[in-house]
Amino acid sequence: MKTHQSPLPVEFYQTLPKVDLHRHLEGSLRLNTLREVGLSHGLDLPNTNRLRELVQVNKDEAFTFENFLSKFQTLRLFYRSPDIISRLTREAVADAAADNVRYLELRFTPAALGRAEQFPLGEVMDWVIDGASKAEADFGVKTRLIASVNRHESPELAEQVARLAAERFAKGIIGLDLAGDEAHFSGLLFSGVFKEARQAGLHITVHAGEWAGAENVSEAITQLGAERIGHGVRVLEDPSATALARERGTTFEVCITSNYQSGVVAALTVHPLPRMISLGLNATINTDDPSISQIKLSDEYRLACEDLGLSIKTLQERVLAAAQAAFLPGEERQRLVESLT
Repeated sequence: MKTHQSPLPVEFYQTLPKVDLHRHLEGSLRLNTLREVGLSHGLDLPNTNRLRELVQVNKDEAFTFENFLSKFQTLRLFYRSPDIISRLTREAVADAAADNVRYLELRFTPAALGRAEQFPLGEVMDWVIDGASKAEADFGVKTRLIASVNRHESPELAEQVARLAAERFAKGIIGLDLAGDEAHFSGLLFSGVFKEARQAGLHITVHAGEWAGAENVSEAITQLGAERIGHGVRVLEDPSATALARERGTTFEVCITSNYQSGVVAALTVHPLPRMISLGLNATINTDDPSISQIKLSDEYRLACEDLGLSIKTLQERVLAAAQAAFLPGEERQRLVESLT
């Protein structure tokens, strides 16, 4: 699989048409916007360098999942009004457009966005929908939304989010995601919620095999009905889980830099993406949290080729694979694929 791709100009990766299936709104906030919002709402913010340390992963800190998740504690202080939530959504789509992302699935956690001001979950969803739909029209990035719930929160909250999301399917919320600390919290408690979500027409993606082992990938597929797996890089620890995902055609939403910064892999150069592809797994390349990781999807494409040894042909195949795994109706999905070839 590794071809030792010679370095190409940065512009080459920037101009490639892209698909991002795994990008969190809460991890896509601009630092200058955070400062502006903080000042306008009287938040007691540290200086810019200290704020950057609180909301972005820096090279001199521990690369652990606890440290990675800690960034969200500060970020969740900034969702102070409907206009801010819509603005942050719009900016996330605009930044994707600037990186030539043609199709974006932006996931967001309604409970997290609403917590600072106790906003109703349905209204939070409507504000994100508003920002995304306006940004799609302005920047030309086809954008769909995925509502996310956390393993460490209650199934009752997840059920409420799923119901509200299904009511907004026609407005652009097309999927339900299970995220959060899989190292300490099982996803099995949410099996009923996800079954009902599927029956209501929502697509299903589940964070699994990132901070816990391959058994979580198998559980997500067989018990939660996952069509796609967020990250999933530890699936290779168990040949039976790997075989299950291959046989089911499950898509993996791989996020290279995030996996390194959160301690899942020891170094970028040993990331399992090439092996996943060589074993026939449907792995795609995504950003996760571009602001927290200080990356763009262009950077991930470059890493895949120049550090992990994927050929440009394989990279382009993975972009098409992402388009084919989009949570879109068949004809719409086919048009997306054709637009990338």
